[in-house]
Amino acid sequence: MATKLSGTAATKVKSAAKLGVFTLMIMNIVAVVSLRGLPAEAEYGMSSAFYYLFAALVFLIPVSLVAAELAAMFPFQQGGMFRWIGEAFGTRLGFLGIWLQWVESTIWFPTVLTFGAVSLAFIGMDHAADSHLAADKYYTIAVVLGIYWLATLISMKGLGWVGKVSKIGGMIGTIIPAGVLVVFGVIYLCMGGHSEMNFHSSFIPDLTNFDNVVLAASIFLFYAGMEMSGVHVRDISNPARNYPKAVFGGALATVLIFVLGTYALGIIIPAKDINLVQSLLVGFDNYCKAFHIEWFTPVIAIALAFGVLAGVLTWVAGPSKGVFAVGKAGYLPPFFQKANSNGVQKNILLVQGLAVTLLSLLFVVMPSVQSFYQILSQLTVLLYLIAYLLMFAAAIYLRYSMKKAARPFRIGARGNWLMWIVGGVGFAGSLLAFVLSFFPPSQISMGSTTVWYSVLFGGVALFVILPFIIYACRKPDWVDKDSDFVPFHWQKDPESQKLLAEAQAQYEAQEAQKAASQR
Repeated sequence: MATKLSGTAATKVKSAAKLGVFTLMIMNIVAVVSLRGLPAEAEYGMSSAFYYLFAALVFLIPVSLVAAELAAMFPFQQGGMFRWIGEAFGTRLGFLGIWLQWVESTIWFPTVLTFGAVSLAFIGMDHAADSHLAADKYYTIAVVLGIYWLATLISMKGLGWVGKVSKIGGMIGTIIPAGVLVVFGVIYLCMGGHSEMNFHSSFIPDLTNFDNVVLAASIFLFYAGMEMSGVHVRDISNPARNYPKAVFGGALATVLIFVLGTYALGIIIPAKDINLVQSLLVGFDNYCKAFHIEWFTPVIAIALAFGVLAGVLTWVAGPSKGVFAVGKAGYLPPFFQKANSNGVQKNILLVQGLAVTLLSLLFVVMPSVQSFYQILSQLTVLLYLIAYLLMFAAAIYLRYSMKKAARPFRIGARGNWLMWIVGGVGFAGSLLAFVLSFFPPSQISMGSTTVWYSVLFGGVALFVILPFIIYACRKPDWVDKDSDFVPFHWQKDPESQKLLAEAQAQYEAQEAQKAASQR
């Protein structure tokens, strides 16, 4: 479907620089890193670092490299995942990719917000009562919805607000607490504290235990999201250079936070006592008791809750913005194209909020907060990995379908062999994690396995089929007359080629003007 740029949009592509490299790097870290995941890997002791490093090699690094090349390759064309996959395989699969990224984030919200609710529960000084409150389903529902709708209201204010809150919240609620946790672990050991982690245990885990592999497969979602900032590629200056910097800086910080943070948590909590939802706060509380600074636990709890808000805010604004741009190009009904006075996708955010609200009610039917947390986490892994499989395949395919296209950042200076290795490893790793994610972990009481398999298989089928139905029902009048969506390179009709050339010329002129002003 050819899209039209009308009015001033026909000759001008908006490219206002609102985000700096450091801000985008922090947004990447906040989008990817959630300290809530540390307890799941702390169960593995020393071998947890093996899982982190393995997942980084076969998933995080490939995602970062491929996303950097694709984002730099299409610096003035919006759409993120939709653009990248669509340029290779057409708009139908491109729409599936951006749809899954959006739906995955929507389903993910209750899981990360559950961690926020637990954090807030520990602001009291009676930790036995705090722990009981954290396990209460109705309390959790109330806090989940409260934080989520607060993030939605902030998102309605526009990208400026999102960037500021994400940057501050990421520092206060994720990066600083991670650093504090690591420092606590070092001080505790230096003071002669007893370590619950056996530092003499094997670094290589027992991979013959299939249950261990299944639970560890969820680590792939810990690293998901580094490509999400691709929808902001037109909101930073010189994206071909600055976007890769932000991605790689965020990737390095992510690995360090996960490995060191997990070790610090394993030192203070026995593996048999680890709870996926509560153990991070319990770990901080144990350290504070050891140092006789119990008053510090509520401070950490509030900071972590603020970090959850920042992380949710990044995801509320990111994928929904990509879907909004795609929708205005004619792939969603006009209802989803409505924006407020700040240009924010208000109806998409409201529909997303309704979905989060309904999902949160699943607390009532699941046997525990922990089981609800795990089953939704697994569903988000499955949906997101489908999008990643498409992204890796698209990156390889574009090396042949767009041989002469400019690649300011390129994986491998010559030939395509390094792209085959990086993209192939990422594809294989994603496929492995996809298969393993269907198996329920034996370490967690899931209640009925019928519910587990029904949610996973039914959820994947529903959310994969639905975008194809929407795509088949699209109509010509769905195209917003003011859409500035840049045509795809394979749209060979004269009008599309003219608009594509105008958009590129406008982008190059703006970049030249910025470069001149910086001299």
